[in-house]
Amino acid sequence: MHALDALDHKILRLLRKDGRMSNAKLAAEVGLSPSACLRRLHMLEHSGVIRGYTAIIETMDEERSVTVIVQITLERQTEEYLRRFDAAVRRCPEVRECYLLSGSSDYLLRVVAQNPADYDRIYKDSLSRLPGVQRIQSSFAIRSVVRPGSRSALEDTGD
Repeated sequence: MHALDALDHKILRLLRKDGRMSNAKLAAEVGLSPSACLRRLHMLEHSGVIRGYTAIIETMDEERSVTVIVQITLERQTEEYLRRFDAAVRRCPEVRECYLLSGSSDYLLRVVAQNPADYDRIYKDSLSRLPGVQRIQSSFAIRSVVRPGSRSALEDTGD
């Protein structure tokens, strides 16, 4: 992987805002010819800096759903405990994201439920049964401020 320069960083910043931006527009925004911009883009893709492109789709169900941020602490942090937890959490369809952490909790999960009663079911039937769980702390999201596919806070304020 090559070292990223200021133009590479600008390309990445623009693509984060609009992954479907045409090469011609991207080239104009960064001050390169379309062919030079395309070469840089291909280099970023082949080196693994850009791993792919995706569409972020929000369904009506997700708009009415409840997002719960869940912190999980395991009984132990051995490789076996982590491996077993990782494998089990991947089988929970309501868990949309899961991160291994440093700090006071071992994992941070983003769980989507239809409503608080549905989260109660998820908690009892799935989360509390994950292997090695010692403690679960849940926080209900009030509203989304920044998330994938949303405009950044700087764009909203015009800064």
